[in-house]
Amino acid sequence: MIVVPESACPGLLSLEDAFAPVEQVFAAMARGDAENFPVVREALGAPEDALYGFKGGYDRAGATLGVKAGGYWPHNLARRNVTNHQSTVFLFDPATGRPTAMIGGNYLTAARTAAASAVSIKHLARADAKVLGMIGAGHQAAFQLRAALRQRGFEKVIGWNLHPEMLPRLAEVAEAAGLPFESVTLDQLGAEADVIISITSSFAPILTAAQVRPGTHLACMGTDTKGKQEVEAALLGRATVFTDEVAQSITIGEAQHAIAAGLIAEADITPIGAVINGTHRGRTSADEITLFDGTGVGLQDLAVAARVVELAQAAGKAMQIDI
Repeated sequence: MIVVPESACPGLLSLEDAFAPVEQVFAAMARGDAENFPVVREALGAPEDALYGFKGGYDRAGATLGVKAGGYWPHNLARRNVTNHQSTVFLFDPATGRPTAMIGGNYLTAARTAAASAVSIKHLARADAKVLGMIGAGHQAAFQLRAALRQRGFEKVIGWNLHPEMLPRLAEVAEAAGLPFESVTLDQLGAEADVIISITSSFAPILTAAQVRPGTHLACMGTDTKGKQEVEAALLGRATVFTDEVAQSITIGEAQHAIAAGLIAEADITPIGAVINGTHRGRTSADEITLFDGTGVGLQDLAVAARVVELAQAAGKAMQIDI
């Protein structure tokens, strides 16, 4: 079995390296060639108050079978100086069931999440998009920003965060890319941005439908749990809605609220893989609002993990162990 430790993953897999695997697995899902297995997610309770679970799946097209195990330990950083999010990916041989690889999953989770929003920008944002708006400035937001900047010729980055003192993190990323950054109000962000990425842990809508102008593409990446919400449900009623997996979008994603309010139906949500495959037109006009509901699926983790294994083998950095 091959082992790729967490410490090796950032040096092996760039954000650009994650784009193609995520795009390919979305396409395979839309064709029916790949499926995610039911997610297990449990609260461990005191004293750690952690959430622990499993996300798995099987991609027949990519011959990838496996599971990501892990979750969120809210006291890790304060108590142990260890990252709160912890995960590990395990890959198996689909033909025999034997384990083939164990890969650190923390960096890969950040990379695959950023890749998903970047893929949505590639396929749904206007070609002439110039202003990128960011809602949220946590750890994941920097990954989102770096990935997005590789998809369009953006000329400016604007941002809003509930705690504005965190925005310099995004300013550093923008300035490293040679772009100006400006802290703005939500009204300004909606009025100026051609593409908006939201990456927060909010349980109440931050951005309203009235604040978003025609022609905007939104990638809503923070809502992955029942009750979470980043944008007003009415915005999904105005937009053409796409997602990674419809079943998750309507239950734990941004669409859960619009569905509950009767503003859209399940049939109104399109897997982004259909756009990638060419079976859906995607954006149809310059004034259309498009919204990608990125809930995060296990197949994304497996796809980037398999790519890391390939890169580790090519670089001579794959650890081989007998089990």
